[in-house]
Amino acid sequence: MFKKILIANRGEIACRVIKTAQKMGIATVAVYSDADKRALHVKMADEAVYIGPAPAASSYLIADKIIDAATQTGAQAIHPGYGFLSENAEFAKALEKAGIAFIGPNVKAIEVMGDKIASKKFASAAKVNIVPGYMGLIESTDQAKKIANEIGYPVMIKASAGGGGKGMRIAHSEGEVEEGFNASKSEAKSSFGDDRIFIEKFIVDPRHIEIQVLADKHGNVIYLGERECSIQRRNQKVLEEAPSSFLDETTRVAMGEQSVALAKAVNYESAGTVEFIVDKDRNFYFLEMNTRLQVEHPVTEMITGVDLVEQMINVAANKKLKFAQKNIKLNGWSIESRIYAEDPFRSFLPSTGRLSSYQPPIETSKDGVSVRNDTGVFEGGEISIYYDPMIAKLVTHAPTRTEAIAHMSRALDEFYIDGIAHNIPFLSAIMCHDRWIKGDITTNFIAEEYPDGFSPRAPLPDELKLLSSVAATIDFLGNARRRGISDQMHGQRVSFAEKRIVKIDDHLQHLRVETSSFESNDLSIVFLDDEGVDQKPTAVEFDWWFGESIWKGCVGDQEMAVQVRPILNGYELSYAGLSVESYVYTQREAELVALMPYKEPPDTSKYLLCPMPGLVVDVMVQEGQEVKAGQSLCVVEAMKMENILKAERDCTVSSIQAEAGDSLAVDAVIMEFE
Repeated sequence: MFKKILIANRGEIACRVIKTAQKMGIATVAVYSDADKRALHVKMADEAVYIGPAPAASSYLIADKIIDAATQTGAQAIHPGYGFLSENAEFAKALEKAGIAFIGPNVKAIEVMGDKIASKKFASAAKVNIVPGYMGLIESTDQAKKIANEIGYPVMIKASAGGGGKGMRIAHSEGEVEEGFNASKSEAKSSFGDDRIFIEKFIVDPRHIEIQVLADKHGNVIYLGERECSIQRRNQKVLEEAPSSFLDETTRVAMGEQSVALAKAVNYESAGTVEFIVDKDRNFYFLEMNTRLQVEHPVTEMITGVDLVEQMINVAANKKLKFAQKNIKLNGWSIESRIYAEDPFRSFLPSTGRLSSYQPPIETSKDGVSVRNDTGVFEGGEISIYYDPMIAKLVTHAPTRTEAIAHMSRALDEFYIDGIAHNIPFLSAIMCHDRWIKGDITTNFIAEEYPDGFSPRAPLPDELKLLSSVAATIDFLGNARRRGISDQMHGQRVSFAEKRIVKIDDHLQHLRVETSSFESNDLSIVFLDDEGVDQKPTAVEFDWWFGESIWKGCVGDQEMAVQVRPILNGYELSYAGLSVESYVYTQREAELVALMPYKEPPDTSKYLLCPMPGLVVDVMVQEGQEVKAGQSLCVVEAMKMENILKAERDCTVSSIQAEAGDSLAVDAVIMEFE
């Protein structure tokens, strides 16, 4: 077995590999760029080696620097994680030449399966069903349009060396092919150093289901069930689960056996994933094979009990698999939520900056229910513009899918992040969505359910009462706290029943708070109807005090975890995908507040503002030019993704205040319109 390994990656996956290596008694070496000097993976590793400037192309993608780091520290093997050099055959060859073990498949498998074009040709020759498409190299936009017309719309434009949703576009017309082809090539070049593109038929209403395979160097290959990854946005996976609620046992076995056959045909070794597109009739088509560890591997680990990183290390050390296919049993249900530094309220644009607060839920495993959080960040750390925006992967495991969803919803409510925008409100909203709960999902789920982007839904009447109860509890505790401070109440008599008006957004709730003791952690909320008549009291039990970010308790029989953020004269409460502003008033305070003037926000409709910190790649218009609604104006790159900013209305460009190569802050003015 290896005594020391180097992890040729950063962030969450580097930390994940380090944890397993430590469990196995193996020393670890981290590598880091200028942007990662104080990163968590650097702190966790036994040693760390600096490899260059922040851009990945100058550090994490330079194979020679990685190999030099391994040589100087005496690392016997390298785990590539995912992304970066994980599917780079030349890197694997260089390691072989240097006498360093690659914790991954052999070079042939990487070359054949790691390249999307080559893998489809190989799969076709092996009689594996593939999606119709053109698997040759596409040299020009005109050729891309011709091929797309022959295949028939819609088509998928994909980077051959791609992954993680980078370099992928769906096109429904020649115009979209032209725009998508150029954008995909540019993204692919930036992210992978390889701008080869291919085009295939896009299957309408598909599910994205993948099979995890595991193989050793002695001819043993098994599959570890499936993962469903259909909840995607811009071809980037958002939620994953294992197993799939859609597959029956016959289809599961057929997909698994086909995946094993494909792996054997290429003499595969290590962990790998065979991805399929599955239609509504459970017909499945080979999509690609990822010759690396997948981002979503934890859900497979949770339902099988197999540590995939440990198995990869064992295989690289020439050990045989200790289990056969008959030993693999699927236990319960697991769900993974990818928590990203992106703003769901601003079209999911990337967000960068410092994590002023980072408080994940407690990792637990009790009574058949587990909560796991794989992360590479910490409170006070920085989310950089140079890398993928992932903050963490939150995973739950329970006996049933319903229970796994319920525990995920609770865990998301307990996940408190401030300092940057993040997608937890969006993930929480999905957990409550009827289609998700029923398992009625496709890769079009987000586009269909949120066609105009994501915005917080309005609270239902029952939810208003729940949140009003929490707001009233917070106000009541505030009063109790002030009564305990010397001279604050000037000897005023204290009441054990207080009438209040709770304002949540535009809703007013009249209620009375009652308690038997100001020191107790329970009280009663009595709501009043429109005639002022008491309704049935609601018991509230809580475990919260001022300064805590999460209010935990029960309102009636509803167990809740509510995020609490102070705002002027009130609190913002976040719960189950809801985010509301709450204020608690006495009758007189409510009368005075109603008289306060409303301050209108500034009009920014005449400006194109940079929606996130990023690099201007291209300005596509000129001063004085008339533009139409929907016309592309500018391309801004952030976190390895190119974002095309378009005109919202017909107008004329009066001035341009940024040019290609400029680094802009959020809300910086790019251009002004007449």
